[in-house]
Amino acid sequence: MKRKNLLITVLITTFITPYAAFAKPPRYVDKTYKCDILVVGGGLSGVATAYEGLLAGKTVCLTEITDWLGGQISAQGTSALDERPTQRQKQFYSRGYLELRNRIQRKYGKLNPGDCWVSDSCFLPRDAHNVMGQMLKDAEREGKGKLQWFPNTVIKELEISKDGKIINNAIAIQHQPVKNTPPLNTFPLSQTIEDAYRYENSPRFTKSIIRFVAKQSQRNAPNWYVVDASETGEIVALADVPYRLGIDARSYLEPSSSSATNDPYCTQGFTYTFAMEATQEPQPQTMPPFYPVYAPYFSYELKRLANFDLVFTYRRIWSPKQGQPTRFGGVNFTAPTPGDISMQNWTWGNDYRPGTAQDNLIYTRQQLQATGQLKPGGWMGGLRTEALAKGEEKALAYYYWLVAGTTDSQLGEGVKQPQPNNRFLRGFKSPMGTVHGLSKYPYMREGRRIIGRPSWGQPEGFGIWEIDISRRNYNDEYYRQTLPLAMYRQLKAALSGLEATAVIGGQISPDQAMRRTRSTIFPDAVGIGHYAIDFHPCMEKSPPEAPGNRERPGERRGAGLAYPFQIALRAMIPQKIDNLIVGGKSIATSHIAAAAYRVHSFEWSAGAAAGTVTAYALKNNIAPYQLVDDLPKIEPQLLSLQKLLQQNGNPTAFPDTSIFNQNWEDWR
Repeated sequence: MKRKNLLITVLITTFITPYAAFAKPPRYVDKTYKCDILVVGGGLSGVATAYEGLLAGKTVCLTEITDWLGGQISAQGTSALDERPTQRQKQFYSRGYLELRNRIQRKYGKLNPGDCWVSDSCFLPRDAHNVMGQMLKDAEREGKGKLQWFPNTVIKELEISKDGKIINNAIAIQHQPVKNTPPLNTFPLSQTIEDAYRYENSPRFTKSIIRFVAKQSQRNAPNWYVVDASETGEIVALADVPYRLGIDARSYLEPSSSSATNDPYCTQGFTYTFAMEATQEPQPQTMPPFYPVYAPYFSYELKRLANFDLVFTYRRIWSPKQGQPTRFGGVNFTAPTPGDISMQNWTWGNDYRPGTAQDNLIYTRQQLQATGQLKPGGWMGGLRTEALAKGEEKALAYYYWLVAGTTDSQLGEGVKQPQPNNRFLRGFKSPMGTVHGLSKYPYMREGRRIIGRPSWGQPEGFGIWEIDISRRNYNDEYYRQTLPLAMYRQLKAALSGLEATAVIGGQISPDQAMRRTRSTIFPDAVGIGHYAIDFHPCMEKSPPEAPGNRERPGERRGAGLAYPFQIALRAMIPQKIDNLIVGGKSIATSHIAAAAYRVHSFEWSAGAAAGTVTAYALKNNIAPYQLVDDLPKIEPQLLSLQKLLQQNGNPTAFPDTSIFNQNWEDWR
């Protein structure tokens, strides 16, 4: 009874007074750890950073809010590798990502134990955590580095030098369950996240206060580095360096933007994934009390997708017995059989897509100020707890819709049929490793994105934009009618290469200019990626599950195919702070470009770059910004870094990348 009352109290505190009390000042530091590289976030980018840092012989401190390594493919449950056919066929990936794929194959005896059709590799999230843990141990031994792993740990404060250029130390909080209370992963994130960021012990958690400092003594260049590999750009926000969030204003660089002005509240939807198992017999299905709130939202979305078996096998992560070959909507797959396990991640299902100032998940800088999170000791993770809770409810409601629902918000009545021969998987031994059955952390598609330092051609700060990667045909009548003539000329000039000056000057009509058929080539490339510009847009009104609500108009215009692209070092270097490097989804991309720069192999490549760059900077007594501050002039040490990356099996360019090779149409 006491435990039940405590849970009720926590829920009331969570939903009614989420910021009633801010964290107290540090009581004391329990232990100090010395690092060459502090990596914040144990997702794919963070693991890749640690992997390369360890191989380079560095001492790496790695923190993670959950207790699993791997982010997308473990704690977030999206254990289906997003890859493009040509890159996969050529196996053109970072060495660590190739090793990850190889180890998954060795683990199961095949790369796709789920026999899913969305990917060539779908597998169990728990196994991803174990595989990456062993990879880091092997890298530690091979490179003679040292790994210090801190699960269940969040960064609470940064101590920054008086000139604002160096993070001198970071204060973290690690939590463990109080004796004789429920273990970790019993409660969903919305019920524990605020407790995790408070210094004081609670009825649920005991806390250890940790300080991270540089291992090396002071010198001319930074003596240690902090890498923000978090899912939402936590350190970017906490350090208060310039960044963007949500939609960028329409411009010649971002011509498909859905808004003429910036809109920081509309980010891509986030998803609590879950696993369900096909059964021989019908199972009892209990309607969640909140189901009617979300039921008007759910849909198969398109007629060609309106088939339960197709949706079940889309991200099937375990299939011990192969079913009968089946085809629906032009897709070939094998039918589910009892014992098959499916992971659910569906736009008109368990995606939660807030897009207004009343319900956005990732707080803007203004919202952080208003809630006191930028004050000393006030940081609470920068997320709206209520949005997390609603996302959790919606995921549970979506499962009930899949097995018992008969409505469809987009396709009407008579399409959706009950599917009772399934059960929701819960427990510590379940694929998600949680008592509640949801992923430990939501799958995040977009976070805060830094604005790089002023650079030639981008004096207001470097960024990677839509036109740098998109295959879109900008001769579409929409662009002629929507963009002002001067902006349209800029767009066509930016895409025309050598004819740019003539287009801008009016000597050549914008429609006569030849368009390149490749992505922008960056002289400071340190990694690669390839994926379509894939949108899960925010909803137009609040709350997102409201009956009749629709996606933000125009958000999908930027979606479509992309050319193979590069990761520029300038996109990883924030303004103001010299020993902060960004890896993962918070690099300097636009809202539209970020929709491609977010998948598994890209995250690994960005992390591999971050680990290599920081180790190189420490060895050569140089700050990363000094590698690119004279561009477009030749930077000898930048060339040396790029050579090192390539020698280590971390490509910085796709085959035949050259200003003279204009034809990348064969890359699919």
